[in-house]
Amino acid sequence: MKPGGIYIHIPFCKSRCSYCDFATDVYRGNDAVERYVNALCGEIDRFLPQIDAHNADKEFSSDPRYPRLTAADSPSYIDTIYIGGGTPSLLRPDQLERILSAIHGKFEIANGAEVTMEMNPATVTLESLAAFRDLGINRASFGVQTFNDRDLKLLARGHDATDVKNTYRMLRDAGFANVSFDLIAGLPGQKMDDWRRNLDEAVAMMPEHLSLYLLEIHESTPLAEQLRSGRRDLPDEKLVADMYELMIDRLAGAGYEQYEISNFARPGFASRHNSKYWTLDPVYGYGVSAHSFDGTHRYANERDTARYVAMMENSASAEVMREDIDLSSEFVFLGLRLTEGIDLDNFHRRFGIDFDDRVAGLVENELVEVIKGRLRLTRRGMLFSNEVFAEFV
Repeated sequence: MKPGGIYIHIPFCKSRCSYCDFATDVYRGNDAVERYVNALCGEIDRFLPQIDAHNADKEFSSDPRYPRLTAADSPSYIDTIYIGGGTPSLLRPDQLERILSAIHGKFEIANGAEVTMEMNPATVTLESLAAFRDLGINRASFGVQTFNDRDLKLLARGHDATDVKNTYRMLRDAGFANVSFDLIAGLPGQKMDDWRRNLDEAVAMMPEHLSLYLLEIHESTPLAEQLRSGRRDLPDEKLVADMYELMIDRLAGAGYEQYEISNFARPGFASRHNSKYWTLDPVYGYGVSAHSFDGTHRYANERDTARYVAMMENSASAEVMREDIDLSSEFVFLGLRLTEGIDLDNFHRRFGIDFDDRVAGLVENELVEVIKGRLRLTRRGMLFSNEVFAEFV
């Protein structure tokens, strides 16, 4: 069993983005945040380890702020923490410290663990960033989405391109040496020149990591209603495919390595936490709507923030879903997201399954290729990845 990861969900945002389908709530004051943090820390404190790991040979964090556990106290070994949302950067430093203390009270944290916090432009100061950094946050996932002010307004992001650049400068001034940008392609009305400028702006700022997504439309969002009513139009599929091709070429030329369908990094800066999802490593989720995987089961918490808090205050759990998963299917369609693909011999040894016929058809259609015993998506296959994955489910 490889080291696990921890995901913490902070649902609060200044406002709700027009495309967002995540479990979020508009920030309405610190009292609600305090009650939520209390519930979250209570959930972490009630954690019952399910993995009997042997930790005697591991290098654990020696951070003097947190009590060091023995292996008997905490048999779960963690080397990534990811604080997402929502807008976690709305937390006060003392609230973040309480959450991290709760984690250190239940888990052994690897020395040199990757600790990521999502941050939105115009939600931080140099002082708050320095405090986050002092508490052990060593990676910032920065919600840029676009450098175009018109598109930022369309998305209801609550910031402009100037805020992006100012916040990024503060991140560097506060000592963050590992910064990731999120960008979205295929926005309503977006032209190829708009996308090219986004890529050029991002490359010029030289973040260590880029997550570049094609826009997904969720039925319950304001943006979906705008599209249904005809007030907005999406780019056609050919243009979006061309945007994806440009993205790959532009970033490769700038020294970024593509390691997953939507993720690019400078050498040594691939997201260690996100990679756990694609390689089926255990990840423990805490907070409203958080999902977990313990190596066998996937389970999830209540999605409504008020109900989550009430459940944690009145019982020992906010879990609302637990299921066994088909490990062989998930191993394939998650592993194929990675540019290195999956080792076919390893897959056969682990699951006793061959799928030569399905692979042959996908190879013929130039959606996958087999190189040195590894099955992986072609560039065309990345554009039609859902069709490829469906063959293995």
